[in-house]
Amino acid sequence: MFITLKEWFIINSDNNMNYTEDMEKAMSKNHRMSIAEYESNLSKRMEVELKREKEYQESKQIIAEVDSQLHR
Repeated sequence: MFITLKEWFIINSDNNMNYTEDMEKAMSKNHRMSIAEYESNLSKRMEVELKREKEYQESKQIIAEVDSQLHR
Protein backbone atom coordinates (compact mmCIF):
# COMPACT_ATOMS: atom_id res chain seq x y z
CA MET A 1 0.00 0.00 0.00
CA PHE A 2 1.18 3.51 -0.74
CA ILE A 3 -0.39 6.91 -0.40
CA THR A 4 -0.02 9.64 -2.99
CA LEU A 5 -0.80 13.29 -2.35
CA LYS A 6 -2.33 14.81 -5.48
CA GLU A 7 -3.37 18.45 -5.23
CA TRP A 8 -5.14 18.23 -1.85
CA PHE A 9 -6.46 14.69 -2.17
CA ILE A 10 -4.82 11.78 -0.45
CA ILE A 11 -5.13 8.74 -2.68
CA ASN A 12 -4.75 5.44 -0.91
CA SER A 13 -3.84 2.70 -3.34
CA ASP A 14 -4.65 -0.28 -1.15
CA ASN A 15 -5.76 -2.93 -3.65
CA ASN A 16 -7.08 -5.29 -0.98
CA MET A 17 -10.55 -3.74 -0.85
CA ASN A 18 -13.46 -5.93 -1.90
CA TYR A 19 -16.22 -4.34 -3.95
CA THR A 20 -19.82 -5.48 -4.05
CA GLU A 21 -21.96 -5.66 -7.14
CA ASP A 22 -24.00 -2.74 -5.82
CA MET A 23 -20.86 -0.61 -5.46
CA GLU A 24 -19.91 -1.42 -9.05
CA LYS A 25 -23.42 -0.49 -10.25
CA ALA A 26 -23.34 2.80 -8.33
CA MET A 27 -19.94 3.71 -9.79
CA SER A 28 -21.17 2.91 -13.28
CA LYS A 29 -24.42 4.85 -12.84
CA ASN A 30 -22.93 7.93 -11.20
CA HIS A 31 -19.60 8.21 -12.98
CA ARG A 32 -19.95 6.06 -16.12
CA MET A 33 -16.89 3.95 -15.34
CA SER A 34 -16.04 0.72 -13.59
CA ILE A 35 -14.23 0.55 -10.28
CA ALA A 36 -11.27 -1.04 -12.07
CA GLU A 37 -11.14 1.93 -14.46
CA TYR A 38 -11.40 4.35 -11.51
CA GLU A 39 -8.53 2.62 -9.72
CA SER A 40 -6.23 2.41 -12.72
CA ASN A 41 -6.61 5.91 -14.16
CA LEU A 42 -5.49 8.77 -11.91
CA SER A 43 -7.08 11.52 -14.02
CA LYS A 44 -10.47 9.77 -13.97
CA ARG A 45 -10.09 9.21 -10.25
CA MET A 46 -9.44 12.93 -9.75
CA GLU A 47 -12.52 13.81 -11.83
CA VAL A 48 -14.68 11.60 -9.62
CA GLU A 49 -13.23 12.96 -6.39
CA LEU A 50 -13.58 16.60 -7.52
CA LYS A 51 -17.21 15.92 -8.47
CA ARG A 52 -17.85 14.27 -5.09
CA GLU A 53 -16.28 17.20 -3.25
CA LYS A 54 -18.38 19.71 -5.23
CA GLU A 55 -21.58 17.77 -4.47
CA TYR A 56 -20.61 17.56 -0.79
CA GLN A 57 -20.03 21.33 -0.57
CA GLU A 58 -23.35 22.01 -2.35
CA SER A 59 -25.22 19.72 0.04
CA LYS A 60 -23.61 21.44 3.06
CA GLN A 61 -24.79 24.80 1.70
CA ILE A 62 -28.35 23.52 1.21
CA ILE A 63 -28.41 22.07 4.72
CA ALA A 64 -27.18 25.39 6.16
CA GLU A 65 -29.89 27.28 4.25
CA VAL A 66 -32.64 24.93 5.42
CA ASP A 67 -31.31 25.00 8.97
CA SER A 68 -31.34 28.81 9.01
CA GLN A 69 -34.95 28.81 7.72
CA LEU A 70 -36.01 26.42 10.49
CA HIS A 71 -34.46 28.46 13.29
CA ARG A 72 -35.94 31.84 12.48
